[in-house]
Amino acid sequence: MDTHRVRSSAVKREKPVDKITGFDPVVLHAPFILRCCALTIDYIIFILVPALGLIFNLLLGSSTAQGNAVSTNIVWFTAVLLEICNLLALPALAGQTLGMLLSGIRIVRSDGREASVTAIVLRNTLGYLLTVLTAGIGFFIAAVDSKGRSLHDLVAGTVVVNAARSRRPRP
Repeated sequence: MDTHRVRSSAVKREKPVDKITGFDPVVLHAPFILRCCALTIDYIIFILVPALGLIFNLLLGSSTAQGNAVSTNIVWFTAVLLEICNLLALPALAGQTLGMLLSGIRIVRSDGREASVTAIVLRNTLGYLLTVLTAGIGFFIAAVDSKGRSLHDLVAGTVVVNAARSRRPRP
């Protein structure tokens, strides 16, 4: 037997790549106003937890300031944890925040394929930070960009599209 022969099973095979046909981000991108609605829903979800916590504290009428401080810290911790899940975990798993889910939009790669976890984490961390540092101008770029891409989309190579329309094949 020849021990120097290369086995055919040891040769690396390339993974097949899904090719999206008929994907046009200019046609399929989510309207800017719909993105604003999704962002507003996400903001309401973030603010709802502390608001309900404050109302709960007032209704209970806690007699000590320390009791209120502990419950307030728990409420804010819960709100921040919920927002982290909404801005990082949900998009990484499903390509949508709760606001996007309710608005019917999703994050995909600029070629139409499902966005990777790395791209979404980059988009929602560094991309959002750059958008905040530009005083929100980075978000408003989506209003004038033909593909509807904002600064954080440009950083991550993503685009936000209508979820229902992006799944249907075009005739």
